[in-house]
Amino acid sequence: MSAQPDKNLAAGPAAAAQDTDAQETREWLDALTAVINAEGPDRAHYLLEQLLEEARQHGADMPFSANTGYVNTIEPDQEERCPGNIEIEERLRAYMRWNAMAMVVKANRHNPADGGDLGGHIGSFASLAHMFGAGFNHFWHAESKDHGGDCIYIQGHVAPGVYARAYLEGRLTEEQLLHFRQEVDGKGLSSYPHPKLMPEFWQFPTVSMGLGPLMAIYQARFLKYLHARGIANTENRKVWVFCGDGEMDEVESLGAIGLAARENLDNLVFVINCNLQRLDGPVRGNGKIIQELEGEFRGAGWNVIKLLWGSNWDPLLARDKDGALRKIMMETPDGDYQAFKANDGAYVRKHFFGRDPKTLEMVAKMSDEDIWNLKRGGHDPQKVYAAYAAAVKHKGQPTVLLIKTVKGFGMGKVGEGKNTVHQTKKLTDEDIKAFRDRFNIPVPDSELPKIPFYKPADDTPEMQYLHERRKALGGYLPHRRTKADESFTVPSLETFKAVLEPTAEGREISTTQAYVRFLTQLLRDQALGPRVVPILVDEARTFGMEGLFRQVGIYNPAGQQYTPVDKDQVMYYREDKAGQILQEGINEAGGMASWIAAATSYSTSNRIMVPFYVYYSMFGFQRIGDLAWAAGDMQARGFLLGGTSGRTTLNGEGLQHEDGHSHILAGTIPNCVSYDPTFAHEVAVIMQHGLKRMVEKQENVFYYLTLLNENYAMPGLQAGTEEQIIKGMYLLQDAPAVAGQPTVNLLGSGTILRESIAAKALLATDWGVAAKVWSCPSFNELARDGADAERHNLLHPTDAPKVPFIAQQLAGHAGPVVASTDYMRSYADQVRAYLPKGTGFKVLGTDGFGRSDFRSKLREHFEVNRHYIVVAALKALAEDGVLPLATVAEAIQKYGIKADKINPLYA
Repeated sequence: MSAQPDKNLAAGPAAAAQDTDAQETREWLDALTAVINAEGPDRAHYLLEQLLEEARQHGADMPFSANTGYVNTIEPDQEERCPGNIEIEERLRAYMRWNAMAMVVKANRHNPADGGDLGGHIGSFASLAHMFGAGFNHFWHAESKDHGGDCIYIQGHVAPGVYARAYLEGRLTEEQLLHFRQEVDGKGLSSYPHPKLMPEFWQFPTVSMGLGPLMAIYQARFLKYLHARGIANTENRKVWVFCGDGEMDEVESLGAIGLAARENLDNLVFVINCNLQRLDGPVRGNGKIIQELEGEFRGAGWNVIKLLWGSNWDPLLARDKDGALRKIMMETPDGDYQAFKANDGAYVRKHFFGRDPKTLEMVAKMSDEDIWNLKRGGHDPQKVYAAYAAAVKHKGQPTVLLIKTVKGFGMGKVGEGKNTVHQTKKLTDEDIKAFRDRFNIPVPDSELPKIPFYKPADDTPEMQYLHERRKALGGYLPHRRTKADESFTVPSLETFKAVLEPTAEGREISTTQAYVRFLTQLLRDQALGPRVVPILVDEARTFGMEGLFRQVGIYNPAGQQYTPVDKDQVMYYREDKAGQILQEGINEAGGMASWIAAATSYSTSNRIMVPFYVYYSMFGFQRIGDLAWAAGDMQARGFLLGGTSGRTTLNGEGLQHEDGHSHILAGTIPNCVSYDPTFAHEVAVIMQHGLKRMVEKQENVFYYLTLLNENYAMPGLQAGTEEQIIKGMYLLQDAPAVAGQPTVNLLGSGTILRESIAAKALLATDWGVAAKVWSCPSFNELARDGADAERHNLLHPTDAPKVPFIAQQLAGHAGPVVASTDYMRSYADQVRAYLPKGTGFKVLGTDGFGRSDFRSKLREHFEVNRHYIVVAALKALAEDGVLPLATVAEAIQKYGIKADKINPLYA
């Protein structure tokens, strides 16, 4: 039995009110119609706004409604006609549907000995094939001499349909289709859009749902930024974003739509495939997701175009003089709409049109088949074309197209409109035959068991049309540029001399200040300076970067239309249409999305840009880890700077601010090169080397550096240590060899390296132990090098064994090793396996929740201060038989260490 209409789905409070004077109502409506006919809809809109405001002034409750009726936004007589051959396009779409289905089904008919199913999706592409057809045939420009190329964020689950099109175009081979989701041997096609795996094909990874919409908004904004700064002409480029209606529940999907409207991103088009289903069932069974999204987007300031009904609904709506059909359309919940398409025409007649005698009479002369063939708007090529045409011509606002479709369109009883369609990847021979018949694919019955791919001959009208359309739009899509055509020479290390030299007495600085000095110097480079993109999330003064406000300005497409409160100051808050800084406000995800847009500009815009995104390190990888992983997939190039890093440096802030694990998270991303430098010269060496790799060599890596807010003297660069800094370890302070004197090696990074330096002095004066201090800017790089050497030795057993770099460095330096950092113990502990054989190893780290206090108290609490380092060193020597264990106990007592206090991991 059909569900009862939800009264909350009515068109607003007026729908429930009783009309006490029908004649007066008619007169008002006739007057409105007359204005529209005589003076146009803009004049009518103005008059209605004036009437509403007047009503409010007189105390009438006139709440804003962002919703319109449950009908198409564009009237039939306002539609721009499609100039293409719709019949040929329909045939091409049918072939793509077939090949996409065949690809997935074949991938799941493997022998179980191969490891079982490979998965894949048929239903998603089936629902939006018409939308892709319109875009590929008429709207989406490839990069060419006269056009920078449109950016297309493709729904991840529709990848088989994109491959099917590329196969017809001759860009993919049948062998590649046969290796769908079989990538290890290098022949296959990735499951979803992955630039890392198909670097010349996919541009944007989107299947981690929600990231595509967010990244696309900032991509559209970055294109405007490039144009405003005169770096690239992007005024004719569009960013198209395909999302599912279920995907819009991801907070990232809607999180930045306000920015898009605020900055008038009319180069942005969202296409939301409203098939009313998410992965397991209805998106809004009791409600109307299209109405909900309309309110969200229009309320945020977007241009909203709804496409709900196909052309064969137009005559019915034209006859709907009293609004009975529109009323049923509005009152029917999405769960019922899904049920209609999971059944047949007779069911629709009874449970939809049968809700009102007037609507039932409308379809009295229509057969059940006619009723079943009433299409949703997303399956009508003319309607889709008209919606796209309206979107690309709209100025001053971003546009969202809410297009209603059927998930699994054309899949028949096996999946069309059913809750299980998303997981449907296997079809029986009978299902395949029905699919063949539905779309009239020229494959004989005898061949059906093989599920052959179908490709017309090159000289057929369909194939000629396919290539002609793409030729007219500049080439084939999707396509990804792997390197920019332009090149730059990175300033020499000597250019940053001020950061490399020792600090003068009494002029202590932090590594954050060192970074700012490096960045300021880089901005002065005439060639590369304009390509620097400083990105902030409302913490410029925290990181000492407010001087850049005046120097390079903050990008704002509207300029600065107010007088800043600090105008009389040297470093006042200056916004500018051509500003260089991207100031994202309190918005780490937005900052990261901007960074990704800039970090991939070499690919999307053929312009090398160098983004520097600085943020509280605690609000980095753990908050935007999914975006950081996507950045790795996209082959991003740029710098991420985790400021006020470490668990014990940010005194006074507490648990949610103190970072002790971002380097562990950074180490999980294969092309993220991460460092925890202690000194200014290390920052300069690492960043200049990073520029060489990413800008000069165009290597697909990005850098993560943690920075400190603690001021201290900087020792300056030791000539000859540059390469060792990059590899992750160099000898900072040696200890003269004295016969019979115990020796240890103290390793450290970040702020805790200075505790190791202090521990060296205590070991010498209190215990007669010589300590060598090693700066280890990257335990992650040391671990990767060690793992690489270990793998080589495993697979090349007869070759001379490779020696890990950390073992090379420690060779000839006797004694156990104590590694101490401001990060969890596992950060430094990952190098344990790569030390010289038999080396004792102790690790100190800051496991547990952070808390607020002075730095000295925090380091005592987390057991990483100089006293704990001394005790660890003595214990390691005792385990080697060099010192008695009683010495360790004596040191614990001497330094007042509370041996029985709760482990900070559990405190």
